[in-house]
Parts: sequence; structure tokens; C-alpha cells
Amino acid sequence: MNGIHDMGGMQGMGPVPHETDEPVFHAEWEGRVFAINAALRAMCMWNLDTWRYQIESLAPVDYLRLTYYERWLRINEELVAKHGLLAGAAKAVPALTAAAAAQRLGRGVPSSDDPAVKPVFAVGEHVRARNINPIGHTRLPRYARGKVGVIARDHGVYAFPDTNAHLEGEHRQHVYSVRFAARELWGEQASEKDSVYIDMWDDYLERA
Repeated sequence: MNGIHDMGGMQGMGPVPHETDEPVFHAEWEGRVFAINAALRAMCMWNLDTWRYQIESLAPVDYLRLTYYERWLRINEELVAKHGLLAGAAKAVPALTAAAAAQRLGRGVPSSDDPAVKPVFAVGEHVRARNINPIGHTRLPRYARGKVGVIARDHGVYAFPDTNAHLEGEHRQHVYSVRFAARELWGEQASEKDSVYIDMWDDYLERA
């Protein structure tokens, strides 16, 4: 979807501060939100793409106002309510432990090496990012749509986020690292020596 979350290429958003020896969490509550998120994900009631789409669906004023982990807290509250986890308040049996959460989160992820799914494109091939504006979740950034690049690497086969986010099937397909010249994306003001690499699924691309 086209929303404020797709900030790639935007200007005027202010400086990006760099912290020397930046901590993993800036406050104790952030670590707690991280743990809550892991526990909820381990229940397997929604997937990562569904979770990302929930963040994208925040009102623009809230997306810009909330901090990183405040967004996590807000959308997990929304997902918990949406999936009816507040209704019964029943305790999970057995209780979810850190070890069990780690096992569930890492279980059942298909290998990216899947000979049954053939690539549509090849390394070295010139491709164009499709100029599409889906109303649902997508990982295709606005600034790359309609631009021409070269496939630099085939990462293998992964679930297609645009359908997976809405529980419409994984539609597994190849994901490529596509190299775009900076000037192709940003115009003559960009350095002719620079490039941007973007990971793109088969369905995001067409032959140039």
C-alpha cells in the first residue's frame, strides 16, 4: 500500500543521529515489548507479513509520532484484540517459555533452495520494477517502481509478502538482489558511481 511508512527517497525528515556504543534498548520497557512480541508471534496466529501490514495501517500522524517500539506495542494491542485473545483471558498450557518461543519461531521455515520453483529471471538480466500501486501489503518501494536495474544475485525461494500478509497463500517465488544505478533512481544529482541494491520478488519485475 502507499503510505507514510514507505519513506525511502523522502527528503526533509531531519537528521539521522548516530550513537556511539548504542544500546540494544534505550529503556527497559522496550525490551519487554520485544519479549511480548516474540511470545505473541510464537502463538502462530499471524505471520511476519501480517504484522508488518498492521504497522503500515497506522494513521500517518501516529506512525510519525510514535517511536519504533511504541509502534510495536500499538499494533500488538490491535492484533491481540482483532484475534480475540482478550476475550477469555485463559492461560496458555503449558506456559510459554523462552526456549519454547525460540523453537516455535524457528520451526517450519521452508528452505530457500527449492528446485520445484523455477526462476523467472537470471543473474545479469536487465529488469524493470513494475509500476504498481497495490492497496494491500507490498515490499516494492515506491521510489523504484518503473525503474530499470540488473539482477545481481538470486537469493532463492521465499513466500510472497503481498499475498502472505493477507493469508491468501505464500505463493513462493524467487527473490533477487537487483542493482539500480543511483541516477536511475534519483536523477542527475546523484553520483554516477553509486548504486542501490533492492531485494525483489518475481512478481515485482518485468523484462526491460
